[in-house]
Amino acid sequence: MYKSMKPRHLLIAVICTALIGCSSVKPVAYSGIASSSSLQPNQQDESGRVPYRFSTQADWRKYGRLIVDPVVVYRGADNQFGSMQDKDKATLASYMQTTFAEKLRNRFELTNDSGPGTLRLKLTLTGAETTTPVLGTFSRFDIAGGIYNVVQTARGKEGAFTGSVTYAVEIYDASTNRLLSAYVTKQYPNPYNIGASFGSLSASKTGIDKGADALMAQLK
Repeated sequence: MYKSMKPRHLLIAVICTALIGCSSVKPVAYSGIASSSSLQPNQQDESGRVPYRFSTQADWRKYGRLIVDPVVVYRGADNQFGSMQDKDKATLASYMQTTFAEKLRNRFELTNDSGPGTLRLKLTLTGAETTTPVLGTFSRFDIAGGIYNVVQTARGKEGAFTGSVTYAVEIYDASTNRLLSAYVTKQYPNPYNIGASFGSLSASKTGIDKGADALMAQLK
């Protein structure tokens, strides 16, 4: 397919790769979240999706109820929202609240009572990137962007000019307030998820969907 690729397309592909590689935001162990001092680089994560983690030998099967705290929009100086407007942050926080609650109610009884057998989930939205208008979709079909996205798909990485969402997850035993698990994650759609390339926040919302599924799998 790409054997007849023109030199100018190859050049564009190289430039595209360089620019996106330089601009891609890498999550940090945000200093303003409660578990920050406990988070450690996640040596088992080769994808870069979960660069920091803290975990204990928790038996999730003994927990049948869950408190989902209101999602917090991170205001620390090390936030990674760039120039995103507050209304967009609020939109993503609201979507995250609804999505995680709906996914997790299939596993837990949602409650406000911090009794025995109850977990408390704290979600902190720490950053997000919007999809670049037009380029986000065009790069899925253009030859130069297509090469980049093929490579990124194989690596499990984010696509060209695509949005993403970054957030912290903290899970406590609600009755003792003991931290059982915490991690920072960056989520984004598959580079060839065309639907997620339409709309500035679509990719971020898709990332939230994927993150909720990942947490559900962890707590089974």
